[in-house]
Amino acid sequence: MLIIFIRTLILYVVIVVVLRFMGKRQIGQLQPSELVVALVIADLAAVPMANVGIPLINGIIPIVTLFIMEELLSFISMKSERARGLICGKPSIIILRGIIIEAELRRVRYNINDLLEQLRLKDFSNLEDIDYAILETSGQLSVFPKPENKPVTIKDMNIKPTNQHLPVTVIIDGRTISDNLHKIGLSDNWLLYELKKNKIKSSKDVFFAYLNPERKFVYQLKENSIKKGSL
Repeated sequence: MLIIFIRTLILYVVIVVVLRFMGKRQIGQLQPSELVVALVIADLAAVPMANVGIPLINGIIPIVTLFIMEELLSFISMKSERARGLICGKPSIIILRGIIIEAELRRVRYNINDLLEQLRLKDFSNLEDIDYAILETSGQLSVFPKPENKPVTIKDMNIKPTNQHLPVTVIIDGRTISDNLHKIGLSDNWLLYELKKNKIKSSKDVFFAYLNPERKFVYQLKENSIKKGSL
């Protein structure tokens, strides 16, 4: 039993490391070659994990080999446009000026029902509102509305936007994230002052706190009450 536990633990660590180095993309965003590698790795790991009669190295070597091959293909794809087209495929325009390109739809084996579903998920119910729809190599659908149907932006309204920042988490479940404070030029003393200003005795009383894009201090106490204070 202990041997099975140790073998499983080792294989788990190997798979996690391999998949971590392969990148952070979700399953739906994987290229065909990446998806094949992920599926085969899972199958290769299952055999020595369940059968202690098979040497553990017989499972690790194929996994590492697949990882090396995938990294090699990724490198070749980055260096060669032609190789990228062969390995990953090319995006396909399946809607042009509100008209579905039937031949392209058949070529990529994408049926109309799937297309309409994806358009509805992106809040497009009328084909006439669409300028382009492109099926990406990952299987995702990119939709570009016609100019007259694009949403109005701040730039279109000639409004000068105020500078905003990324939200920064400073407290999680009573624990101060000092590294985040230091990255934005603030100190633990600043946080203590902010807590005192909001009549909070200790950061341990805070469930979650962050600086919003306007750099306002926002927090939620462990009693689930939310208050805001200005920076």
